Amino acid sequence: MEYLSFIASKFGDFLTYTGFANCEWANLIMILVGALFIWLAIAKDWEPLLLIPIGLGIILGNIPFKSVGLEIGLYEDNSVLNFFYSGVKYGWYPPLIFLGLGALTDFTPLIANPKLLLVGAAAQFGIFAAYIGALLLGFEPNQAAGTAIIGGADGPTAIFLSSKLAPNLMGAIAVCAYSYMALVPLIQRPIMRWLTTDKERRIRMKTVREVSQREKIIFPIVGLLITAFIVPSGLPLLGVLFFGNLLKESTKTTRLAKTAGSALNDIIVMLLGLTVGCSTQASEFLTWDTVKIFGMGACAFVVATASGVLFVKFFNLFLPEGKKINPLIGNAGVSAVPMAARISNEQGLKYDPQNYLMMHAMGPNVAGVIGSAVAAGVLLGFLS
Repeated sequence: MEYLSFIASKFGDFLTYTGFANCEWANLIMILVGALFIWLAIAKDWEPLLLIPIGLGIILGNIPFKSVGLEIGLYEDNSVLNFFYSGVKYGWYPPLIFLGLGALTDFTPLIANPKLLLVGAAAQFGIFAAYIGALLLGFEPNQAAGTAIIGGADGPTAIFLSSKLAPNLMGAIAVCAYSYMALVPLIQRPIMRWLTTDKERRIRMKTVREVSQREKIIFPIVGLLITAFIVPSGLPLLGVLFFGNLLKESTKTTRLAKTAGSALNDIIVMLLGLTVGCSTQASEFLTWDTVKIFGMGACAFVVATASGVLFVKFFNLFLPEGKKINPLIGNAGVSAVPMAARISNEQGLKYDPQNYLMMHAMGPNVAGVIGSAVAAGVLLGFLS
């Protein structure tokens, strides 16, 4: 009887530890949000490489349990999830993703037409406009910076900056950044149409000049020196971005470039997405601050897209006929590579089936990658 009593007592304790006993309505809401992310990724093909890990992470992070020293939670020392989360918490996942991004990026369109760098720079206005907006909404300066970086359409940069300046909001900022990255096509298309005329959409740009291999090798070195001297605080991102690109363009380290751009990058994306999703626990995520962050994120994307398009229209006032830029590539100034450039190309072909804008749009698109990292460095240096 003593053993039966012991077993019954332990069984009763076990029932109090189950998810059913500890579940709250907020957990169920977040689990449904995670399921929605997975559905959008599979059924709608919205950034599946991002939304599936994040969606499952949201579900995983909101499984209710009673901590009894089992070391299983994301925020419990020595747990497996906590070990994975260290890459987010201490900000070393984003630089590794930038390493892979550099190894995958072809800067040829930007090298061939350097003035497109200005278009990428103009799109970063969304970040600084969102920073002012976040301050007006009552966020502290550091929190406002973490929220504003969402406007760069760069999830890794948002995670890197928020881990340094606003760690308590990092989960909401990261999920918001990746969510809006997936929604870039829906956000940008109507803005591009509203801000351009039929004549402007039909502008044909000259074929980009051929870029030599020497130029491709020199570019990451010169790019690193210029950007790092301007914003040394951006070195963790800019340094590895240009390092990855040099691995690719040197032609002597092809194997390293392939590893950085494929296997290593895929592993980091999986772990980053999963742990970012896990960090959105209901008690921390379902707050008014999260609502504000999502609102500011949407505004930042709108302003960034509009800034890029309007800057091209303004720039065209000073360019002669035959050298004007199609404003449809202005949206590509955000850092969503190559998604934003594909939207430019798609819209160009919609109004002129022979007007291929992909290579032209990749110029401001890769400039946006550099621009978002520089903007993050500016904010980090300004607020540290």
